[in-house]
Amino acid sequence: MTAPSPLRVVLADDERMVRTALRAILSAEPDLEVVGEAATGAEAVSVVRDRRPDVVLMDVRMPEIDGIRATEQILATVDAPPRIVVVTTFENDSYVYDALRAGAAGFLLKRADAEALVQAVRLVARTDTLLFPSAVRSLAVRHARAHPAPPAWVARLTGRESEVLRHMAAGLTNAEIAARMAVGAATVKTHVAGVLAKTGARDRTQAVIAAYEAGFLRGEP
Repeated sequence: MTAPSPLRVVLADDERMVRTALRAILSAEPDLEVVGEAATGAEAVSVVRDRRPDVVLMDVRMPEIDGIRATEQILATVDAPPRIVVVTTFENDSYVYDALRAGAAGFLLKRADAEALVQAVRLVARTDTLLFPSAVRSLAVRHARAHPAPPAWVARLTGRESEVLRHMAAGLTNAEIAARMAVGAATVKTHVAGVLAKTGARDRTQAVIAAYEAGFLRGEP
């Protein structure tokens, strides 16, 4: 049996030492391949367009354009865009929250150990779960810009979609949600698609962020 192709990763950080450390950790894994590096946000957009990675590890504070704008540009202009993970020094940084709202799939602290880094890359590329749900919840509770009234999409959620959204926020995969709700995986996939359509989200992370901002989720696990 032919082994699957390695996951292709681009590193975007203005500190060369950080990129070197990340490259050393990822390159030691047989299923991961670093295919490009960028020192600025603008360079990150260019490298992603050229190298077509599966995952981008994106610093949020970089010269020219920051990681938030770079994330927006990549997701808006690249066909089949990569999953973007923000790599940050500060867990409660408002820049990180803005990057998640812009479409980043999750975030990782620069002080995270090598195992957590590798697992995060594999998780966002190969599974349908939310990356570090408790950290996303903490960030959302601190920074969510609540609407004066719940947006219209909240009332349009079906009971099943509401249940699925809560499970998504807890970090459950589609298979785990199916088992919890005693339904088929295809049914869960349909409900997830309904949640994304009604919240206007491109992925689970944006849907969960929208749910916190709408007051649908209030910090519960």
